[in-house]
Amino acid sequence: MTAPIEKIEHNPVRCSWCGTDVLYTKYHDEEWGKPVYDDHILFEFLILESAQAGLSWITILRKRENYRKAFADFDVQKVAAFTSVDIDRLLLDPGIVRNRLKITAAISNASLFIQIQKEFGSFSNYIWGFLPDKKPILNYWKTHSDIPAKIKISDTISLDMKKRGFKFFGSTICYAHMQATGMVNDHIVDCIAR
Repeated sequence: MTAPIEKIEHNPVRCSWCGTDVLYTKYHDEEWGKPVYDDHILFEFLILESAQAGLSWITILRKRENYRKAFADFDVQKVAAFTSVDIDRLLLDPGIVRNRLKITAAISNASLFIQIQKEFGSFSNYIWGFLPDKKPILNYWKTHSDIPAKIKISDTISLDMKKRGFKFFGSTICYAHMQATGMVNDHIVDCIAR
């Protein structure tokens, strides 16, 4: 008796936004849409998503390791303590987006992130608290064009964070953060990473 032949998937279906770039497909397959509750990773995505404003995500993804080095391995306490000397250093770093407003926002957002941790016990408790029962939203999109740029919950979170003083975290960036950290699963229905 012979063993059944395994079907080998040569062209797996993925969300169209990641294309075929190896870095992008690895990020899509292994990270995007997977629930994140760890404050360290949530802070990393807060910095990266804010840096992405007005740019493509692949641009930031390609600079991710440079951001890790430039922003103290995304240690929120260290970033919150950055001074004008650090701002000057970052403005000269070709490995990141050298935008003064985004850099200063990352530093002030770090301090606000710490305030939220103190108030809610963790940033995770705070941000996941906006979702019904703190559970991910599972969507059933057939194509990438069906996926919205923002939703009412991202409007609510963004508004609350703006009231707290956060910068570069409008509703569209907030929704991208929610997608990246698995608060919402927007993989299309046929996607291998769903």
